[in-house]
Amino acid sequence: MEDKLLVFRCKRGSREALARIYQKYKADLLLLAMGLLNDRSAAEDVVHDVFLSFVRGLDAFRLTGSLKGYLLTCVANHARNCNKAERVRSQVGPGAGWSAEPSEGVMPPAEDSALESLVCNEQLRLLSGALGGLPFEQREVILLHLASEMTFGAIGKARGISANTAKSRYRYGLDKLRLLLNGEATR
Repeated sequence: MEDKLLVFRCKRGSREALARIYQKYKADLLLLAMGLLNDRSAAEDVVHDVFLSFVRGLDAFRLTGSLKGYLLTCVANHARNCNKAERVRSQVGPGAGWSAEPSEGVMPPAEDSALESLVCNEQLRLLSGALGGLPFEQREVILLHLASEMTFGAIGKARGISANTAKSRYRYGLDKLRLLLNGEATR
């Protein structure tokens, strides 16, 4: 209900309503983009591009479901396009683009202890690297389901696949993630 009111106010030119939407969903959108792109600055660019597109299309926008789900789907689509563009760039030759390596300092740790910070950063680095080793489709479903709390039905609808396909991608992705992480643990 709050989202419908915020969208209504945004359509009437309320900057405060737009700022509220941005603050409300920015962390979730950034987390998804970072998981899909494995690069903080590229993820921030994607989130900003999605909000810019949202603002530009606000006059024609009609909220029929979850605003969070809509924005998450937009971020996933934009990240998919960025990954495709990067694959094309890498086939053409070296150049500017998104790194396949995990970004350093992906998220600032909340702990005060230097040792806890070090352990947290190492765990994030390992997880980020393992997620980067998954096919995009599996990574996308895992992050949409776990980090964004979308149902498999909602993911399937947003991606144009069946809920069973979303479940399969999730299951296969988790299996591969376990293998990748167990391989890291034995090194």
